[in-house]
Amino acid sequence: MNKTIVTIHDLKRDFQMGGETVHALNGISFKVQAGEFITIMGSSGSGKTTLLNVMGCLDQPTSGEYLLDGTDVSSLSRDELAHLRNRKLGFVFQSYNLLPRTSAVENVELPLLYNRDISNKERRERAIHALKEVKLADRMDHTPNQLSGGQQQRVAIARALINEPVMILADEATGNLDSRTSYEIMVLMQELNVKKGKTIVFVTHEPDIASFSSRTISLRDGRIQSDTVNDHPRSAKQVLAAMPVTSNEIKNEPV
Repeated sequence: MNKTIVTIHDLKRDFQMGGETVHALNGISFKVQAGEFITIMGSSGSGKTTLLNVMGCLDQPTSGEYLLDGTDVSSLSRDELAHLRNRKLGFVFQSYNLLPRTSAVENVELPLLYNRDISNKERRERAIHALKEVKLADRMDHTPNQLSGGQQQRVAIARALINEPVMILADEATGNLDSRTSYEIMVLMQELNVKKGKTIVFVTHEPDIASFSSRTISLRDGRIQSDTVNDHPRSAKQVLAAMPVTSNEIKNEPV
């Protein structure tokens, strides 16, 4: 039987806007099993970003239950949340969030900088290994401005992997990328999920991106509108292979 990574029950998150209470999450309940690849969809204002922030221990619910890998997150202090976040979760953001004057390998090392249990040597070795996993071994010393958008996102994914998290949370991770580069990132996500067994929760507003996952949760007005299992996820690798090669790519091919 699969291990349950996330249990969310009757989760609510309210915000005060002037004299009005906004119910951003209004009774959300679901579970995430180890090894699942889930996409969360919804229009602007549906609650998907708020849900991701709660799942990422960046925000706390107003009420309800959230268990992350067996730990009740709902009652933790800010310091306890930060510790849990650093040890259990990996984050991939739309805007990459890389330090501009820092090399790829140093960016990847960042989540381990304050982990006293890991030596400088082990930290560097793990960062190099993570970059190899995302096929960027030859770009370790490059700074973000020397990398393409897709390469920067690969560095961000390597950074998310370095602490060996129980779950990767991706917030519109293909939102700043063109179609081809988006599919390249989804090839990597599917490989991490299928070959490495990584649990992934991926927020997106794009149905074609959601079609690469094995399950889609759709939100509307802070509630779950549907929770659908996709028995036959599309292969990002096949979709990418079927895309026509552009003239710019032909020019850039080695002779």
